[in-house]
Amino acid sequence: MPRTCLCGLPATYQDCCGRLHRGEGAAATAEQLMRSRFSAFGVGDEGYLLRTWHPAARPARVDLDKKVRWVRLEVLESTGGSVVHTEGTVRFRAHYLDRGRPGEMEEHSRFVRLDGRWVYAGAL
Repeated sequence: MPRTCLCGLPATYQDCCGRLHRGEGAAATAEQLMRSRFSAFGVGDEGYLLRTWHPAARPARVDLDKKVRWVRLEVLESTGGSVVHTEGTVRFRAHYLDRGRPGEMEEHSRFVRLDGRWVYAGAL
């Protein structure tokens, strides 16, 4: 496991996204959920990704490419998604290495509260 959390916050993986992945808490904001999902891609936690995906858009499985290593996250913008909202968006840039070659992908994601928990509802 990574010593520092992949999500970019100044905490260890175990104390940050790891506790969410283990089910010891839930994301309080849409941004926290997005960060924890990025970390889940990084550590290969397919179960967490599926659990935090809106059922209407959730795939049957996530095919994680073991040759892609997620290395850094930049949160570019977020709207709504706080503890008082029911919807929010987060625009981010994710950096990775694909077979040793650097790359990045950018997405503007939508999140909603479902049964009191934040879930990923898809890209805008």
